[in-house]
Amino acid sequence: METLTKQSPIRTVNPFTNQVVSEFDVMRRTQVNSIVEKAYKAFALWRKTSFEHRSYLLHKVASIMRKRKIELGKLATLEMGKLLKESVYEVELSADIFDYYARNGAEFLADQPLKITSGSAFLSYEPIGVLLSIQPWNFPFYQVARSAAPNIMAGNTILLKHASNVPQCAMIMEEIFLEAGVPAGVYNNLLIPGSSIEPLIRDKRIAAVALTGSEPAGASVAAAAGAKVKKTTLELGGSDPFIVLADADIDKAVHTAVYGRMWNAGQVCVSPKRVIVPGSIYYEFLAKTKNLFRMLKTGDPMDSNTDVAPLSSERAAKAVIKQIRRAVEQGATVLMGGNRVDHPGAFVEPTLITGVTSEMDAYREEIFGPVFVLYTYRTIDEAIEIANATEFGLGGSVFGTNIEKAIEVARRIESGMVYINHVTGIAPELPFGGTKHSGYGREQSPAGIYEFVNPKLIRVTTPESNY
Repeated sequence: METLTKQSPIRTVNPFTNQVVSEFDVMRRTQVNSIVEKAYKAFALWRKTSFEHRSYLLHKVASIMRKRKIELGKLATLEMGKLLKESVYEVELSADIFDYYARNGAEFLADQPLKITSGSAFLSYEPIGVLLSIQPWNFPFYQVARSAAPNIMAGNTILLKHASNVPQCAMIMEEIFLEAGVPAGVYNNLLIPGSSIEPLIRDKRIAAVALTGSEPAGASVAAAAGAKVKKTTLELGGSDPFIVLADADIDKAVHTAVYGRMWNAGQVCVSPKRVIVPGSIYYEFLAKTKNLFRMLKTGDPMDSNTDVAPLSSERAAKAVIKQIRRAVEQGATVLMGGNRVDHPGAFVEPTLITGVTSEMDAYREEIFGPVFVLYTYRTIDEAIEIANATEFGLGGSVFGTNIEKAIEVARRIESGMVYINHVTGIAPELPFGGTKHSGYGREQSPAGIYEFVNPKLIRVTTPESNY
């Protein structure tokens, strides 16, 4: 592996105050090499363990997370700024994912018989080795769970390269695995910068890579892995449409769209970033949206009365403000918000924008912050055209009381997921992933456990039979 150059410390910066809380040294080359070797050797033993034993340990991981959910929630809020109630929910969801694979993994990975004309055949699902998991900051526990749970249950081992602004969340997850009794080397945390990823991908001891992150990061990782013929899964964000049909329950649609967009201060890949409403109800929808916006309280994420938290960093807040100002310069209208909040933290006001047209950057790009963009349409074809006018294809929503019609519209949206009468959501048993520039591969559900296993064919014929 290549030598790691001298790097600045990895820091915890509280987005509510923009103050540095903790600093951690970047791991040296020798440390990283030792951890990779530990994961590689652990795989040789872990792959031989029974499903029952793996299940037992994953259930323990889930139990520990639930017992420590307030502690873990406060840590996530400290490091990346989300509302404490959202952080605690995230911990509970993560525990549910570990339990889901602990309960169902053996069934998912059981030998699958194949129908053939003579003899017998089956698929044997076998682990492939060390997985490098590269995860973002916006869901510092959930992102880890949906990557680690299925793969550890499958018999692989994990190297986690977490986002550099959530180092303590990364470290405490390794601590929880060890506390649960998972053997050392099965789950490993790496405190390294993004510049160290490509040398790791080239390491022969690493079998595959899973990344959730930006489109440029995904392209870089896929290229590096492809050069070494290593499989990848990529989840690269989205600009999800939220289509409201003329027969929708307007109050429910407005409430879902506004609070769905403000979830995690707008820093959610599947939040409703483009709300598309028919002209017949546009002004009523807009008026009710404004009313909800007036009720939103921005403030301390530890305060249960706060609705909108700070963004993850000062850099993120400045980037969102830059996108808002560019939209205005190109002709869009900011009806509410659009500025920084008068507080030292990384805050951006909840922002309502209208008048975005196809000539503007905001029509296609992802805005990762509390920015609600409202569109209007005359026909369903026009609504679909707006919905698909982006390189992303992650999630989407359709609201309407005629479910058959809503499903028809959902089928025309170019995305990996569409929810009807609900914001694009998350559940252990439902597959998560996208198409187009939102990446490829699926996490969660049965699909998530098959991404990094070898579906080996075993064909059986008797000695006396012909092939």
